[in-house]
Amino acid sequence: MANLRAGLIGLGMMGRHHARVLRELPGVDLVAVADADGDPHGAAGPLPVLHGVEELIAAGIDVAVCAVPTAMHEPIGLALADAGVHTLVEKPVAHSVVAGERLVEAFARRGLVGAVGHIERYNPALQALRTRIADGQVGEVFQIATRRQGPFPARIADVGVVKDLATHDIDLTSWLAQSRYVAVTAQTTTRSGRPHEDMVAVTGRLENGTITNHLVNWLSPMKERVTIVTGSKGAFVADTLTADLTFHGNGVIDTEWDSVANFRGVSEGDVTRFAIPKPEPLRVEHEAFRDAVLGLRDHTVSLAEGLETLRTAEWVLGSAERTGADLPV
Repeated sequence: MANLRAGLIGLGMMGRHHARVLRELPGVDLVAVADADGDPHGAAGPLPVLHGVEELIAAGIDVAVCAVPTAMHEPIGLALADAGVHTLVEKPVAHSVVAGERLVEAFARRGLVGAVGHIERYNPALQALRTRIADGQVGEVFQIATRRQGPFPARIADVGVVKDLATHDIDLTSWLAQSRYVAVTAQTTTRSGRPHEDMVAVTGRLENGTITNHLVNWLSPMKERVTIVTGSKGAFVADTLTADLTFHGNGVIDTEWDSVANFRGVSEGDVTRFAIPKPEPLRVEHEAFRDAVLGLRDHTVSLAEGLETLRTAEWVLGSAERTGADLPV
């Protein structure tokens, strides 16, 4: 069978990595790239840099990766859907829920694979964590907490930290727990002089009763990507920067002091860091997209899932607006 003919639109900070992986991916040929602003990172290689999505479609592509700024996801995605091109759209799926709904409908109507690049799902530490949660190794899940902090990335201009970064945490949390958000409360602030929020603190609750907490910002000099899942048997800590997964087991301390024994607490037990394979998440994401297009298996993050994450992100922003007022003194 002939290789899939792939096109890439957007040659910025993320697009350059998509170009590299597409060139390495078995069963896929990168045949066309486009960016109205040129190729600042030299990602095009020998390919001419086309100016827009129409030229990309005219190159005769089967699949596309959309790595343009968020505001352009909807028009470019709709053009690709109308042309019958299976598409992987970088996250967030769109700039608004209404735009996301139009994308979901367009790809569904044509029977096309539409996927969202929520790359954290493909991180080895989180993949292993999800398997171990499903196996019952942490017991009943009580809480999922994440910290995603670091300096401002030059690639972002048109959305704030909630839609750019916190969408990672919203998506991975629902995916790990296999449950959707039913409540969120948030606080945001803007400290860098840019038009969008650059720091958020979110608490939430999932439909299955799991409580959540997310600290996300672009204002920290150190980079941190940590997910902690606490359950009845202990806690998993996943560091997605290093793809390390550690389990802190509950210890058991017997006591004859009745008033203390009646308190059902836990103590520190054994700590285990797992040795796990560590493939590149972006490559695994592309393999999943390729396999879905070929009809082999579908491990993609669907447009509908991306839309649910975006809807939750907008709830977060709405909550921050409603709770922004100070308490009376």
